[in-house]
Amino acid sequence: HVQKLQPARSHVEAKIQRAKDLIKSNPPGSSIPQQDLSFNEELAEAQQFKLDGHPEKAEDIYRSILRKNPHHGEAMRLLAGVAATHNKYDDAELLLLRAVSQSPNFSRAWLDLSRIQLELGKFPNAVESAERLVALSPGVGESYVALANAQSQSNLPELAIESYSKTLTVSPTHEGAFSGLAHQLKTVGRQEEAIKVHRQNIQVNPKNTESYWNLANLKTFRFEDSEVDHMESLLEDNSLKDLSKVQLCNALGLEYEGRKDYGRAFHYFERCNEMHRQSETYDPVGHEIFINKIIEVFSADFFSAHQNSGNLDQSPILVVGLPRSGSTLIEQILASHSQVEGTHELSDLAHMVQSLKRENRSGTHFPENMLETGRRTWSEIGGLYIKRTDKYRSGIPHFIDKNPNNFVYCGLLKLILPKAKIINARRHPLDSSFGSYKQLFASGQPFTYDLCELGEYYLQYQRLMDHWHEVIPGHILDVDYEEVVADLDTQVRRILDYCGLPFEEACLRFHETDRSVKTASSEQVRRPIYASSVNLWKNYEPYIDELIEILEPLLIDLPENQQPSSIRGS
Repeated sequence: HVQKLQPARSHVEAKIQRAKDLIKSNPPGSSIPQQDLSFNEELAEAQQFKLDGHPEKAEDIYRSILRKNPHHGEAMRLLAGVAATHNKYDDAELLLLRAVSQSPNFSRAWLDLSRIQLELGKFPNAVESAERLVALSPGVGESYVALANAQSQSNLPELAIESYSKTLTVSPTHEGAFSGLAHQLKTVGRQEEAIKVHRQNIQVNPKNTESYWNLANLKTFRFEDSEVDHMESLLEDNSLKDLSKVQLCNALGLEYEGRKDYGRAFHYFERCNEMHRQSETYDPVGHEIFINKIIEVFSADFFSAHQNSGNLDQSPILVVGLPRSGSTLIEQILASHSQVEGTHELSDLAHMVQSLKRENRSGTHFPENMLETGRRTWSEIGGLYIKRTDKYRSGIPHFIDKNPNNFVYCGLLKLILPKAKIINARRHPLDSSFGSYKQLFASGQPFTYDLCELGEYYLQYQRLMDHWHEVIPGHILDVDYEEVVADLDTQVRRILDYCGLPFEEACLRFHETDRSVKTASSEQVRRPIYASSVNLWKNYEPYIDELIEILEPLLIDLPENQQPSSIRGS
């Protein structure tokens, strides 16, 4: 039963009225079905509950409306939104499919459906839903942005470029379209065009900090002094959101690093991370407990009890490790081989593990859910992964799943896909850690915004990789970034030999390979091998004492010329 909200004061009544106005003020082309223009009072109450941080109360209202009118599409759409906030994307998709099946012209639902299908990795479906949206609302910029986003994530960069461009014809100041267009141009190597688009965005939207950040993130771009002055003055603008200031600080840090002013660069990196850490949720103690559980579950005895039971498909090559450790370089080398297909940072393995939790009666999380895999055998789980990743492939014998965070699943991969290859991308602990600290990630790396947490995370990563080498010896190939830079030919042959692939000269000319690259290293891997990123941490040694102290157990085992002075002198 949903209680009626009883506004006792005028300001509460005003809030309710604003919520009603939000319900009524549909954007152009939203096409809410006529029969859904009911229950406005209830929908306004739900909207206010959401604004006040009570989504569960809003959910109760949506369910109440659907009990009274099971065909209320707007209630279905809004309930799907609540489900999505709890990562229940399957439930959200079902609700939205119901909404559009009964109201095919409900463009808002098609928009949400495309976004949810992207979360689920259903890329062809997401593109199809966005195409339906464009057909319903051809004059609305947001429709083309939705289509471009779906095409981008479906690895269709040229089509995405076309759709973002169409957005700007109907909505010439659309900031998201400028950013998306520039990003797609960058991924396909059209850097000069990307720079031009970013500059157009800044001209049209002078306070668009994302374009400054994206320009700096090219790593090969330098700002004019006047532009740096403008960015620094923007930081004093109190009307800017925190995220905008985070982006500006990161951009300024990268700019001053390029100018070799490392003290000022660190100042801005530190300021960026202190602000951004406040918006991230990360529990280092919880992460250590998580690693402990993985080591406990995936013991030597566990592997002995589950031998010869996986799927024997040999097509996957997984590149794992930590961010900023050379994984994109390894992927580009392998993707230059005629028998290997590059993809991008795939989330399918993590999503599959999550889906196994839902199948278990106990509802346990990874890694405990591996003790009870329900009706599925290890071979079936391996087959499920192969099926999920088939959408990225075009018939080439091998494909790369490059997601550094998958290092936690190495043991699981040995069980479900024993013939899959796993390459662990490694780099000097300080270069890897500080490289992450100065990188503003789009999502998924909440441990990278504090030097102490970064150091602790690296220690846990190394502890788990040591465990994998102990319980599944010889199964994982460690590849050190520094060794690839020092002797590319030897390391390329070593990588190909481990993967069972014949040597091909194209792998040495990886920078000539024509493919889209979405990561922060996109411009670097389009250049021949270079050594300027080796020992970059030394430029920041005076500022990273805490990180050095935490990583000391690993640093003392390195050659003396790779150790910080504080350790060499001890």
